[in-house]
Amino acid sequence: MRRTLRNGAVLVAAISALALAGCSSSSDAGETTSPSPTAAETTDGGGEAGGLIAVITPSHSNVFFKAEADGAVAKAEELGYTAQSDSHDDDPNKQSELIDSAISNGAVAIILDNAGADVTIGAVQKATDAGIPVFLIDREINESGIAKAQIVSNNAQGAGLVGESFVEAMGGKGRYIELTGRATDTNAAVRSDAYHAVIDQYADMEMVAQDTANWDQQEAFTKIETLLQADSDIQGIIAGNDTMALGAVAAVDAAGLTGKVIVAGFDGSPDAAAAIKAGTMLSTGLQPAVAIAQLAVEQADLFIRTGDTGAPEKQSVDCVLIDKSNVDRYTLFAIE
Repeated sequence: MRRTLRNGAVLVAAISALALAGCSSSSDAGETTSPSPTAAETTDGGGEAGGLIAVITPSHSNVFFKAEADGAVAKAEELGYTAQSDSHDDDPNKQSELIDSAISNGAVAIILDNAGADVTIGAVQKATDAGIPVFLIDREINESGIAKAQIVSNNAQGAGLVGESFVEAMGGKGRYIELTGRATDTNAAVRSDAYHAVIDQYADMEMVAQDTANWDQQEAFTKIETLLQADSDIQGIIAGNDTMALGAVAAVDAAGLTGKVIVAGFDGSPDAAAAIKAGTMLSTGLQPAVAIAQLAVEQADLFIRTGDTGAPEKQSVDCVLIDKSNVDRYTLFAIE
């Protein structure tokens, strides 16, 4: 079994080489205390550290996005900047308004976990045209040469690890359900494709349903509850993120099937780690959310001071499988 599973990893590595992708109503605002550079100065770099860095992410109600936002703010302040953190709530119109606000406020850089691979292109172009460099984290856009950096987790590599874990736990056979993420998010398709690069090698692994829960826990609970009521002979559920996986865990528990249905997710959230410790969840692919956000700020600082990020635009950071073997070493989106 182990040798065959490793063949899956080779396939997923090939996918990741071809398609790297990207996995707050409140705001933590600071007042800008130093003059902001002009648009030309910001675009060309070679200036001095200082000024406002705008951090824009999806909702802080999701611990992943809050962790990356807090990490970016902390690093910006450590490097001598002020920082403002806001959420676009996956609403492209709100994202556009927040970018307009960052431009009006004279931001020296924008750190952005975007609201859609296509709808964000114009917003990033607007900021760039205004002389404000944009550094994308977690999710890519479908355009190169506009943002100064697109730094994402290696979703294909991480999802491949989760897929291997899932197949091994199921003994290479069984009936399972897949929950996919938001269709506009490139990560959703990349993770699903990587899962299937591994799982589809096994003729006795049967996917009986595939449905989106849009990264949402309550939607995942409702959909899995309905699916299990229609067909309780399910051995596994694999989800595109931990939020949906945790909704599935709750639905499995409500159906009295805990211990009988294997559930795996992706992100490496604290709640997923707790579920793995409790034995209600098998595994998750940990995305180094804080490290990626802080790397983006470091590159923004380097660009502001020197005019160069020191790295290519597209950058990918490997994920780590979290399961019962290492969950005791888990910290916030990291392994000690």
